[in-house]
Amino acid sequence: MDQREIYEQVKERLMRYARIDTQSAEYTGHWPTTDKQKDLARVLKDELINIGVSDVFMDEDGCVVYGRIPANIQNDTVMPIGFIAHMDTAPDASGTNVKPWVLENYDGGDIVLNKEKNIIMKASDYPNLGMYIGQDLILTDGTTLLGGDDKASIAATMSFAEYLVNHGDVKHGDVCIAFTPDEEVGGLARDLDLERFGAKVAYTLDGDHLGWYEDETFNASEAVLEFTGRSVHTGTAKGIMINAVDMSAEFMAMLPRNERPQYTEGVEGFYHVISCESDCEHARVRLLIRDFDHDNFKRREAFLEECADKLRAEYGQDRVTLTITHQYSNMKEVLKDVPFMIDNLKKAIKKAGIEPVCEPFRGGTDGAALSFRGLPCPNLSAGYENAHGRFEYVPIRSMVKNVEILLNLCENAIAYAGVE
Repeated sequence: MDQREIYEQVKERLMRYARIDTQSAEYTGHWPTTDKQKDLARVLKDELINIGVSDVFMDEDGCVVYGRIPANIQNDTVMPIGFIAHMDTAPDASGTNVKPWVLENYDGGDIVLNKEKNIIMKASDYPNLGMYIGQDLILTDGTTLLGGDDKASIAATMSFAEYLVNHGDVKHGDVCIAFTPDEEVGGLARDLDLERFGAKVAYTLDGDHLGWYEDETFNASEAVLEFTGRSVHTGTAKGIMINAVDMSAEFMAMLPRNERPQYTEGVEGFYHVISCESDCEHARVRLLIRDFDHDNFKRREAFLEECADKLRAEYGQDRVTLTITHQYSNMKEVLKDVPFMIDNLKKAIKKAGIEPVCEPFRGGTDGAALSFRGLPCPNLSAGYENAHGRFEYVPIRSMVKNVEILLNLCENAIAYAGVE
């Protein structure tokens, strides 16, 4: 693999994709949550066609882009392998009018992102910068996110696809590619048509730190508690008023203080209150429930039921409503049955000269949902840093190395099938 050629490709692609606003949005009531994600989808569809990828298709309704690179070996034991990246950027910071630029040969000091507005990324605030001294970084002007989450993966996947198409000497089975919307707002690749996609196993590419991978996620659900109060003039309130604000506050006080995101790490679970909207007559509390262990997770859900029952006993059965919606499960439950996927991934990362690192992912991935839909799908990091914020950046070398890792995965799939 000519790393200089791949370097130029991934650099150009990420900077071009980053300029396309694909920010998703929560609670719009339709999918994709923003139509502007289709702008990038159409670009990717046309690019796949121009590269020479087969079976290119864009689902205009679901905003999913598909492509396939047919096997160049005749062997049915090599499973079709898939690679999936998401097109949307997070709602946490603006994705409009992104101005990417390249800082060459980073020297380890503070980085002036925007001289006019005095926006400086301080090395002391972002210690991971120290890992990239001497490398070239793609950054923004400090007023928007970059979108390396997950456009760094798209750039690497597209350059990988172009390399495979142009280098017939690289043996591989069927390679299936998909780009999906709305990952940042819990889309969970819901509109990915597995039959059209065609892969038997797949990897999502999403996450920071080159060489990291995830084969374990939280079990996750969202709970909504609705409290119905009774308002009356405060001067005559005794024995009549039922204050929904008080009910919501009592509920939140029941939650274990130390079992919250800011006090937990590793495989520790938590409750996380996202929002609380309240007045005397009505209150609404939204919270997340997270745990790696399935039994502990179910106990957490049951604990919320107990809290709701206590408040019902005090204020009335019809004044407290609890709704729990399951979001995704720990993909470890599926991936433990396909250990070769992780073995092949670790070998692919090591062959690229990187030490693989695996930690339980304190979140969820599209791959978690896909694994339970019948497509085992661990996650490989995209290599970006500081995602979801104005100080996001992508080391170009990380994208180059991810292209190499994807090529190694194809090679390992052949070896695993015993093909010479």
